[in-house]
Amino acid sequence: MLMRLSHDLGLYLYDIVVARFDLWAAFGVLAQFVFGARFLVQWIASEKAERSVIPVGFWFLSISGGLMTLIYGFARRDLVIILGQLFSIFIYVRNLMLISKEAKTKAQARAKAVAEAETEAETAAG
Repeated sequence: MLMRLSHDLGLYLYDIVVARFDLWAAFGVLAQFVFGARFLVQWIASEKAERSVIPVGFWFLSISGGLMTLIYGFARRDLVIILGQLFSIFIYVRNLMLISKEAKTKAQARAKAVAEAETEAETAAG
């Protein structure tokens, strides 16, 4: 029974990895590598910061890998992949929008603080 199972598993893997492997499968594998690389980026950034962080690169890799996987899903006509990636991409883009908004708010606050400090310095000197 174990011999039969191992034989069947070998045939199954051969079918997936060799017999059905084509250009779209290669693209799909590449898409998964790009998508998976985001976790490597996040891990490295967290190790450097010595706390859990999600760098901007994580979101760009999420979008890139997600779009590639979405294209693969359309090519393979796989509804599960299409639905999973289609909605996720909006979340990734929204996170980048929130990061950009926060950066603008911080820059405006810094500019305001600098202007106030300069006004105070001028008032004290004058």
